Amino acid sequence: MGSERIEIGRQGGVAHVELAREDRLNAMDGEMFGAIGEAFRALGADPGVRAILISGRGRHFTAGIDLHYAGAQFAPDRDPGRAAEARLRHVSWLQACFGAVEAARPPVIAAIHGGCIGAGVDLATACDIRIAAAGAFFQVAEVDVAITADLGTLQRLSHLLPDGLVRELAYTGRRMEAEEALRHGLVNRIAPDRESAIEKGLDLARAIAAKSPLAVAGAKMSLNYSRGRTVEEGLRHVAMWNAGALATSDLATAVAARLAGGSAEFPDLDS
Repeated sequence: MGSERIEIGRQGGVAHVELAREDRLNAMDGEMFGAIGEAFRALGADPGVRAILISGRGRHFTAGIDLHYAGAQFAPDRDPGRAAEARLRHVSWLQACFGAVEAARPPVIAAIHGGCIGAGVDLATACDIRIAAAGAFFQVAEVDVAITADLGTLQRLSHLLPDGLVRELAYTGRRMEAEEALRHGLVNRIAPDRESAIEKGLDLARAIAAKSPLAVAGAKMSLNYSRGRTVEEGLRHVAMWNAGALATSDLATAVAARLAGGSAEFPDLDS
């Protein structure tokens, strides 16, 4: 996880990933995409990590993909077929970098300030929970540079917002301000500023980290699995999970703590 594009901090079971290319408004180049994927694959497999916060330094959460990087990657090639095959592999790699966020075992919370633009929306929608700072905005801006959003926004945003609203945002590239995002449920709450959004995100991460990591992992797995499937499929899946997971000692620990009026402590998951 060695990269100047992000910074990673740890406090107990909470990890904090910061986008750290503030001199370029956290615009995402290949190194940043790779660093995000590597970080979330590692943190997602770390048995001691129980919740992850992601935020950005500087003026914006992220200005989206670095256009100089994008232009260099997708420049015309003399052989259109080979160029298309290379672009397909490259887009699949970019998708996998954000897919690592969604696939991470611990829940991921995004603290968003300033602009969350283009690829930033792809990243934010791969997270479990979003907290916005006052003045933050979301923009599916790919249409403004003649690109169809292809890193997860079109697939994930429709599970978070009404379909017609998603289409409006994708077709026009207009800004969705924090208040509108809150009203439609894209964000859970609005904090006064960036620092407050990060602190609220850390508070939420610490609250999650205090719960049974097995129960939290099961909840995330079931929620992700059930999306796009029938209720019956989701019920069968969670029943199979609990058939094995309820044998855990966490259950007895939690019940005993509740009966005693105290708090429970749970061991880390296995690697």
